Amino acid sequence: MLPIIARRTVLYSSKRTLTYSASLWNNNNGDSKKPVHKYQDPFPDLAIRHSPNMDIETPYANLEPIPRPNESEDKKRARLLYQSRKRGILETDLLLSTFAKQHLSTFSMAQLEEYDSLLDEPDWDIFYWATFKKPHPENWKNSKVLEMICQHAKNKDKKVLRMPDLSQ
Repeated sequence: MLPIIARRTVLYSSKRTLTYSASLWNNNNGDSKKPVHKYQDPFPDLAIRHSPNMDIETPYANLEPIPRPNESEDKKRARLLYQSRKRGILETDLLLSTFAKQHLSTFSMAQLEEYDSLLDEPDWDIFYWATFKKPHPENWKNSKVLEMICQHAKNKDKKVLRMPDLSQ
């Protein structure tokens, strides 16, 4: 048997919990089956970001890439090399960093622009396109750079790939 103080504490806390939960279920219409929520959403903006009208096929935000109108060719190569390495998904990091190390130095400015716009695509999409798990979308069907990445992903020489160093 519990001491008197412990019994009062248990009794008090259970009454309080029951009272609180009972107040949530009370309704002005007398319908006790529907809960009445007396709190306000602390994050109302989440409903805007995750609206029920969101298209499931495009779960990524359609953010425009950052414009870089006065970027020199050397800075663009260095930025693309870094962005190829630091993607966030290890599989895509390995694929794109080894590709960039091998091909970026020989790319023309048009190829650099094409590669830059490819890096704006989501990581898993790039990986699935390169490994032929997903078909290429219409805007990338005729891309020479994506075709080069696909050939690089096949690894015909069966080399053991590792992330290249960032410093050259």
